[in-house]
Amino acid sequence: MTESTAKTVVDFSEVSGLAGKDLGYSDWIEVTQEMVNTFADATDDHQWIHVDPERAKDGPFGAPIAHGFLTLSLIIPFWTDLFDVTGLSTKVNYGLDKVRFTSPVKVGSRVRMHGVIAEVSEVKGNGLHLVTNGTIEIEGEERPAVVATFLSRFYA
Repeated sequence: MTESTAKTVVDFSEVSGLAGKDLGYSDWIEVTQEMVNTFADATDDHQWIHVDPERAKDGPFGAPIAHGFLTLSLIIPFWTDLFDVTGLSTKVNYGLDKVRFTSPVKVGSRVRMHGVIAEVSEVKGNGLHLVTNGTIEIEGEERPAVVATFLSRFYA
């Protein structure tokens, strides 16, 4: 199995040349029941398939599963693990273009992200807009948990 990749750290002046850059793989994160419960509290989504481990054992997945949006939110620590830019004033999560939840993440599973910077373009205010393709994988599973195109902006 591919190990995590060393973080790519570049100066702001180098970012424009990174289109097509494969950032490799983040470290693994274990999805715990505590994470799921905290997310349920934050989003007021207490569906039993997430927060009732006993009932979930008899449910469609055989165990409690993470919310899709919890798994998606892990893009933030994964992105931080994979990539950083120096020589700038701010970073902004700009949004998402496409997200698919392709496989449930059972509590106790480990997940990580593979990231590829697909596009880099200039934006007003001395900024750069990055389009990154991220695939959140589940350890030992063939299908990924999430496939997403996410957008970031960096300003000098």
